[in-house]
Amino acid sequence: MIYDFRKEKRYGYTTGACAAAGAYCGIYYLKKGVKLDYVEIENDRGDILIIPVEKIEGDLSSRCATVTVRKFAGEDIDITDGIEVVVNSEIVKWKGGERIKIVGGRGIGIVTKDGLQVKKGDWAINPKPRELIVRNITPLLEEDEGVVVRISVPRGEELAERTLNSKLGILGGISILGTTGIVRPMSNEAYRESLVPQIDIALGKNHRILVFTPGNIGTRYARELLDVEEDQIVEVSNFWDFMIDKAQEKGVEGILIFGHGGKIVKLAGGIYNTHSKVADGRNEILTAYSSLYIDSRDTLRRILYSNTTEEIVDILRGEGVLHKVFDHIARRVVERARNRWKKIDFSCIIIDMKGNILGSYIGDKFLPLVKNLGKR
Repeated sequence: MIYDFRKEKRYGYTTGACAAAGAYCGIYYLKKGVKLDYVEIENDRGDILIIPVEKIEGDLSSRCATVTVRKFAGEDIDITDGIEVVVNSEIVKWKGGERIKIVGGRGIGIVTKDGLQVKKGDWAINPKPRELIVRNITPLLEEDEGVVVRISVPRGEELAERTLNSKLGILGGISILGTTGIVRPMSNEAYRESLVPQIDIALGKNHRILVFTPGNIGTRYARELLDVEEDQIVEVSNFWDFMIDKAQEKGVEGILIFGHGGKIVKLAGGIYNTHSKVADGRNEILTAYSSLYIDSRDTLRRILYSNTTEEIVDILRGEGVLHKVFDHIARRVVERARNRWKKIDFSCIIIDMKGNILGSYIGDKFLPLVKNLGKR
């Protein structure tokens, strides 16, 4: 299939495709003296990506060229959309060994933890983008030529602060990513896949019992309340089914589901993509469980039509059944998860926005993680 990104507005191309396009364009200029407005690169599935080039600078005599390619994410939501990927390519004499050396520059992170696709201590340039570069520039080289390709992202360090990179142990910038080079709109595929290395890092540290939480609030209070190491805490965003599937594939033995009630109660209803646009049965679930402890239809109606989970928490607290309801919900979260993922044991802790525990259901395997809860 041909993706012509001079015209294509729905699909986009990855940072890895930017790097491959920049390397190809630079070497083509050094070999033929022609500055291309766009390049055609091929991925390992045979797709052709036609990618525009923003700027070419070079010195034919020194056999060194610098090309800037601007990232385009199409209709996908991507914080790297519009950034400049700058690729410096230098043709050198090849005498055997590594023919194409790919390194990072400004704005590219360094991997500092085991468990990722890239070895600890190396530049955060994933294997597939490296393969894409090699596949496309090798045909341009003579038998005795090699290349040093240096990839930079001027805004990389700034953007990295808005990612999970520091948690994953990628410091100083972003990663160069992409499997096919193509960004498919609104698929969430790239974002979901970016969450998985958290599991790999935890397993690399020999952690077999992990804490799964939706995001920043859960992470913050997991650090404060639980007896766990940082690498045991995995942020799943809204993708519970996807991440638990991955955990089971990789041999995780236990998961403590931990987080704010507004997200966790959905799991009691079997809703494992918790984005509000997918499904939002919070009030209905809370009303159903509250009905086991509250007789008043008026009170149950207030719960059903409440605007926020916090409002429901206040109602349940006033009725004196807050912890009974949320303990029951936590138990149901665990029951549902155990029925679906039979190779993993589960426990659950539900908190409010201030980290107060609303309800819990803790199995024996998880007691070492929660031994300090009573001290708060």
